[in-house]
Amino acid sequence: MMAGLSTIHRSRQCTKQQAAQFLRVRTMMKSVKSADLLYEVERRAEYATRPGFRIRELQLSSEQAVPWHLHTAIADTFYVLEGQIRLSLREPIEAVLLAPGQTFTVPAGRPHHVTNSGGSSATFLILQGLGEYDFVPLD
Repeated sequence: MMAGLSTIHRSRQCTKQQAAQFLRVRTMMKSVKSADLLYEVERRAEYATRPGFRIRELQLSSEQAVPWHLHTAIADTFYVLEGQIRLSLREPIEAVLLAPGQTFTVPAGRPHHVTNSGGSSATFLILQGLGEYDFVPLD
């Protein structure tokens, strides 16, 4: 939780108290333990699951996306296998394009959205951890 607090503190240029309050309010949003039913993908596979860590593979068509969300305790590390994906991030606003072999890590507490930025399917791994998984949907 401190990594989320530090990120908010730096990105919002507010006091640590204000950042802590913001994080408390944010974590009161309804989180889910599995996001599988919240959005459609061409394919999902889970390769490793252990307490505090998992590796998943997603395949998105050119029309599919992972909706805006955040994780309160874990980081998402993306590794593209095929195609291209676009990570849209908030706090601060940033866009990252990833091609095969490229990686990017989204820290805990940072809102993000994943889209397929190519004309064909995109396949990527997501390494999630260390900590308890949750998915907090955002607008």
